[in-house]
Amino acid sequence: MQPMSGRNAAGGGLRERKKRATRAALAEAAVRLAAEHGVEKVTVEAISAAAGVSVRTFFNYFDSRDDAFVAIDTDSHARVRRSVLDAPAALSPLDAVREAIGAELAEAEQRHKLWLLHADVLRASPHLLVRKISAHMADETELAEAVAERIRAGSGSSRGAPATRAASAEAAAPSPEAATEEERRAALDLYPRLLAAVATTAVRVSLEHWCARQDELSFPGVFQETFSLLAAGLPAPPTR
Repeated sequence: MQPMSGRNAAGGGLRERKKRATRAALAEAAVRLAAEHGVEKVTVEAISAAAGVSVRTFFNYFDSRDDAFVAIDTDSHARVRRSVLDAPAALSPLDAVREAIGAELAEAEQRHKLWLLHADVLRASPHLLVRKISAHMADETELAEAVAERIRAGSGSSRGAPATRAASAEAAAPSPEAATEEERRAALDLYPRLLAAVATTAVRVSLEHWCARQDELSFPGVFQETFSLLAAGLPAPPTR
């Protein structure tokens, strides 16, 4: 999932930004090569060459070739969760999620063709699609956990500083070793699970709606309208 401004390049030190850029370049090269030649014909050597790095560098970022095919925008989910926790206390959970996701979608109009290629690659490779769906479910669970932590922090006498809330969330969230994905979801209340699921669906619908009407609409406008409708409780549209 990516506001509407150049936040992606801003976070972290120079070394971390370079690492993220290299990982992103490898993932993009993998997807473009797979879309052109088919997944089974793409090698680690070809991906590395297309990204301008060595094979050794490739394995610094991915354990296997298939990992690169499902890695498009994976870092954005962690930034969304952090932003939800760090958002101003006055924001509702829905608005905190909207701003966090919106900040990660700043380049949607430039990147949507890559996302469409990625979707084509996944549809043509069922084993990759299964992995991506599993990763999507894990991301949704982690977003719900961030929402739940924000709600818990807001129910106390003091919200605390953003960094304190984020650290509290990391301490409170069960580690993968401590609980299974299903157990973590079951431990959540309905509201955070519903908000995370609705928000991720809203992003998909916004992108699909905008892609079909690019000559008429801007993506930021569609995204904001989608979340405004959710915030208003999905009132019936005016009759035409």
